[in-house]
Parts: sequence; structure tokens; C-alpha cells
Amino acid sequence: MRDFSKMGATVLGNTVSNLIMIIPPVFGAIQSIRDGLEKRYIASYLALTVVGMGSWCFHMTLKYEMQLLDELPMIYSCCIFVYCMFECFKIKNSVNYHLLFTLVLFSLIVTTVYLKVKEPIFHQVMYGMLVFTLVLRSIYIVTWVYPWLRGLGYTSLGIFLLGFLFWNIDNIFCDSLRNFRKKVPPIIGITTQFHAWWHILTGLGSYLHILFSLYTRTLYLRYRPKVKFIFGIWPVILFEPLRKH
Repeated sequence: MRDFSKMGATVLGNTVSNLIMIIPPVFGAIQSIRDGLEKRYIASYLALTVVGMGSWCFHMTLKYEMQLLDELPMIYSCCIFVYCMFECFKIKNSVNYHLLFTLVLFSLIVTTVYLKVKEPIFHQVMYGMLVFTLVLRSIYIVTWVYPWLRGLGYTSLGIFLLGFLFWNIDNIFCDSLRNFRKKVPPIIGITTQFHAWWHILTGLGSYLHILFSLYTRTLYLRYRPKVKFIFGIWPVILFEPLRKH
């Protein structure tokens, strides 16, 4: 007989953990609009919010359609992140149509193939390719362009990759972890809710990555960005343009 209380706790944990991908990016998008930032960064925040909302809907319903609303936006949001990272050192409001076309085409191909084959491994590999691209680009920036951004860059990457690791552990050992949680007290079992940890860590890592990308961009545009912590906890970027004499 199934323990529905523990199943409910798992669903609740996997659902509520998405809030970190919904609430902070919404405020980030609002702040970006107020600051007059480029639309690509507004899109980055909103794309992360869509991922969180899709994941919320999937874990609340466990329906296949909602699963697509969870997984496909992961590809789309990462494509936006890639675009931002490779356009950090261009003139303001420039548009790289070649890169834009390539990423849109990639998204369409992944979507079409995934809807046809319905193979999770395919989705994970495609998502991993995008993440790997972001990792290489971030390492290039903190190594050769702005070394003083290593703290923010490596923190965002480290947290994101830790979440990515937890996601894969949960996928591979899902049944074993579920059986383990049935045998231990809930306070211990919750620490092995690796899918919920995946939401939290990748949500935080993605948010920090947007900050890193935005910090890099505004530095290049000769603004003066600074990382501030709201209530001493949550990081945001505040900046102002150089004073004109």
C-alpha cells in the first residue's frame, strides 16, 4: 500500500521549490525595464520565470502536456542565455541575426525531434550541450576579459552544475531514493529530494548567471554595476551610467 503522505510531500517539495525560479526573476525583469536595459535581459528573466511556472504546473498535475511546458522552456531559456553571453561585447541594442537564427533553428529542431521521439535522454543531451556552451563562454570571460568577475562567474556555474548533478542522480537512482525515503524519518528523507534540490540550485544558479551576464554587459557599456544584497541575503545588480562632464 502506498504512503500517500510521503508521495504528497514529494510532490509538494518538487512544486514549491520552483518559487525560486518564479518570484526573483519577475522582480529582475521589472527592475530591468525600469533601468532601461536591453530586451534580451528582460527576456532572460522572463524565460526563467516561464521555466519555473512550467515546472510548477507539471509537478502539480504530473501530466505529459505540463511536462513539455517544463522541459521545452529549459531549452528556450538556455538559448536566450547563450545569445546574451555571446553578445556581451557588441554595441548597445545590436542584433546578431545569424546567431539568433541559429538558436531559433536549434530550438525548433529540438522541439520537433523531442515531440516525435519522446526520449528524455535526447532532451538531457541537448540541454547539456547548451549548458556546456555557457560554461565555456563564462570561463573565457573570467579568464581573459574580466578576471575580477571570477567570484560571481564561478559561483553561478558551481551552483548550477551542482543542481545539474543532483538532477542526474535523481534520474538514475530515482527508485532507490524513493525506497530509501520510505524507510527513514521525513526530516532525513527531505534531504534526498534531489529533484527539489535541482530546482532550487539550478534556479539560483540561473539567476546568478543572468546577473553575471548582465554585469559583464554593463561593464562593457561603461556603466558602473554593483552587486547588492537585499536584506543581506538576495543578490541584485544596481548600476548607473558614467557621469558626463
